[in-house]
Amino acid sequence: MRLKSIPLLIVFLTGLTWTASGQDFVLPLYSGEIPNSKKTGTPEKIEKKDIIVVSNVQEPNISVYLPSKRFATGQAVVICPGGGYWVEAYDLEGTDIARYLNSIGVAGIVLKYRLPTSDNTVEPHKAPLMDAQRAIRLVRSNAAGWNIDTTKIGVMGFSAGGHLASTLGTHFDYGNKSSAHPVERFSCRPDFMILMYPVVSFTTPTMHTGSKDALIGKNADPKLAEYYSNELQVRNDTPPAFFVHADDDKGVPVENTLLMYAAMRKKNISAELHILSEGGHGFGLGVGNNHIASWSENLRLWLNWLNKKK
Repeated sequence: MRLKSIPLLIVFLTGLTWTASGQDFVLPLYSGEIPNSKKTGTPEKIEKKDIIVVSNVQEPNISVYLPSKRFATGQAVVICPGGGYWVEAYDLEGTDIARYLNSIGVAGIVLKYRLPTSDNTVEPHKAPLMDAQRAIRLVRSNAAGWNIDTTKIGVMGFSAGGHLASTLGTHFDYGNKSSAHPVERFSCRPDFMILMYPVVSFTTPTMHTGSKDALIGKNADPKLAEYYSNELQVRNDTPPAFFVHADDDKGVPVENTLLMYAAMRKKNISAELHILSEGGHGFGLGVGNNHIASWSENLRLWLNWLNKKK
């Protein structure tokens, strides 16, 4: 039986102690009122073509994919699909990735986050980061029941989802211990980042203008553009990172990755960099091309190395 066939309310109430492996289930990010949100009546849209594309996200959630307990490494990854902050490539850069992670013993948690281009947020640019922060807290709060180590929870993002992941890795807190909401007491700092052809900068000539305009607007305050230029926001406690980018990416120039990598090196933060000579933009797992697909094996090796360090 698949847990997601059970009514969502029951899933949410019992999800804190759910321990079965090898199954997927969905949890809402928030119980009760969704912060920074307003009801507009606009429905969520799901298009199923060659890939599944989600837009107008109304109720953010996480889809949890757990590996078999016998082979679980204790690591978990919150996955942020890309789509320019307009849509989310939900299977190509989400559920497909979660299933791959399960195959190497890692829990994959796909985040369906609110988009700033929808009409249901009060302050649009804040919504994606709020949802990503909440997702990390929610996973950490459920770690014991999901066979996850609370010190081995990372974030992964593709393209604009990579911008969200790198924003989370540079804009986080360690939890509000006095909060009345138990989930908010947990840290939202990811323990590592996996950045796949990420958007990083909003202030350089090689920025991805579409993602910038979608998140903060065409005529945004320069201070806001700087705030979301994550190469400028690397902290001493920013987590280690694994980068993958194609040299021939015409959508998001490889300089975005290079800027973030260089900023992390200045802070002596460990990072592994893979620049592929082919792949373009949006290759996901790279199925059908062994050269492009090689990144997933390199990721497995890096995660094993990271696991041994803990």
